Amino acid sequence: MLVAADKFKGSLTAVEVAERVTAGLRRVVPDVLVEALPVADGGDGTVAAAVAAGFERREVRVAGPLGDEVTAAYALREGTAVVEMAEASGLYRLPEGVLAPLTASTYGSGELLRAALDAGARTIVFGVGGSATTDGGAGMLAALGARFLDADGKPVAAGGGGLAALASADLSGLDPRLADVELVLASDVDNPLTGPKGAPAVYGPQKGASPDDVTALDAALAHFAKVLEGTQGVGARAAEYAASPGAGAAGGIGFGAMLLGARFRPGIEVMLDVLGFAPALERAALVITGEGSLDEQTLHGKAPAGVAAAARAAGKEVVAVCGRLALPAETLGRAGIRRAYPLTDVEPDVAKCIADAGPILERVAESIARDFVA
Repeated sequence: MLVAADKFKGSLTAVEVAERVTAGLRRVVPDVLVEALPVADGGDGTVAAAVAAGFERREVRVAGPLGDEVTAAYALREGTAVVEMAEASGLYRLPEGVLAPLTASTYGSGELLRAALDAGARTIVFGVGGSATTDGGAGMLAALGARFLDADGKPVAAGGGGLAALASADLSGLDPRLADVELVLASDVDNPLTGPKGAPAVYGPQKGASPDDVTALDAALAHFAKVLEGTQGVGARAAEYAASPGAGAAGGIGFGAMLLGARFRPGIEVMLDVLGFAPALERAALVITGEGSLDEQTLHGKAPAGVAAAARAAGKEVVAVCGRLALPAETLGRAGIRRAYPLTDVEPDVAKCIADAGPILERVAESIARDFVA
């Protein structure tokens, strides 16, 4: 039995989900063999999933999205680092009630990447998602040695809004170690940098951007890419990257990562490789996956869909646990999930499900044990 579920956002971490499911299964079948492999799709919780899989947790002081210092973590094992941009530049790093769509910076994410280089990483999985930022990765690039100057030769202000004043860019000072590292951009979104499906239009509002802010940010990021087209060492690749799937991930940090030579891959695919999912899958008779809400978004690169696709390819049966189920049985079946077990089947009150997710999930796991193990 393999438990490979993501977090229940706002209720349980992926590690806690695995613990609760295991407890429920063993309440019905005490000697059942359970292997836990918490998963993530590159967004928040990615470092925690890597640590649960045996990576070493490393902590470093970096700049938060507003410039204040925060303690952020990355994970390291045998030359591979897992870096989660939300650890430095995530929405949860903002003070309560504060949103800064025009000024939040990814500088701390660049510092996290530099820390991984300092630790000797030869491969860096850069998980992006949950960001407070829409700066196209300019802050990250600045932390790694790039310079972005206004018409007076002074550094532009932090954040996506500051890029409107960009007059020149210089990437010649980028950390030379980046040339010798495999950088993988792990994300569950494939948006371009700008336009109707770009980072400001699609994700700006959830970061506090007003309609006017969205317009300003879209123009600033388009200007950023245009200036880079005229920058030595980048040229036409800037336009190519800006239009590429994943460039708009996490406020455009995907674009910045591509300028560093990153290769874009769906986050869950990358993480399953890194976490050692394939050998664990071979040992499993049944796979239990899940996340807080199984809905249409799940089908577009989220962890349960990735787990189910890999398990189906290996001929393994999959069931899912979730807080809320918003997909019909036939859609689940097409995704490779035989059956879903939402917490609301046990406790119809959604507020109680959120507050008491752990004990309720154990009861759900008891049902799985009765249906598929006992």
